[in-house]
Amino acid sequence: MLRKASNLFAIAALLLLAAAGRWYWHESASMAAQAVYVNSQHDRGQHDFDFYVGKWRLHNRRLVHPLTGSKEWVEFEGTSVARMLWDGRANVDEFEADSPSGHIEGMTVRLYNADTHEWSIYWANGKAGAFSMPPAVGHFSNGKGEFYDHEEIGGKPVFVRFLWTVQSPTECHWEQAFSTNEGKTWETNWTIDSTRMESGAL
Repeated sequence: MLRKASNLFAIAALLLLAAAGRWYWHESASMAAQAVYVNSQHDRGQHDFDFYVGKWRLHNRRLVHPLTGSKEWVEFEGTSVARMLWDGRANVDEFEADSPSGHIEGMTVRLYNADTHEWSIYWANGKAGAFSMPPAVGHFSNGKGEFYDHEEIGGKPVFVRFLWTVQSPTECHWEQAFSTNEGKTWETNWTIDSTRMESGAL
């Protein structure tokens, strides 16, 4: 009788352990799947600028004298060649154009911070041979990127904004604007409408 009770107890214990094991496996699998989903959502930001890899034809419109009330704009053509680095966590593009004020050669470097999920954008002019500081920092949301920094321009503290809009796989729009009142009002001073010439890894 005692042996039979012991056997039943052992069987019950095994069934409980099996049930607990199934519950633990289910919960672990669920937590792992959730972690993968969260990480994939966060890592998605590192590919924000993948669309720009390739060669582009640029139509520039630039305000001649920003922050003066001037309405004089110039228009000129240019090109940009963009390359991806670090599986999308960085990219660089080379800008070249002939503007009414002379030939422009520039380079933009963009770096993605996986902890903050933000981009830092650094611009360098070929004549200066150095990056403009500080970088513009921001991120994309719903196909639109917004990036900001504070600079001193003409002796004035200026809030700077870059906007990126992806219109299609072959078209995108960029613009720069200045504000002297911390973003209450903005004056757009440079726009670029880009049309793809070539795509793929360079």
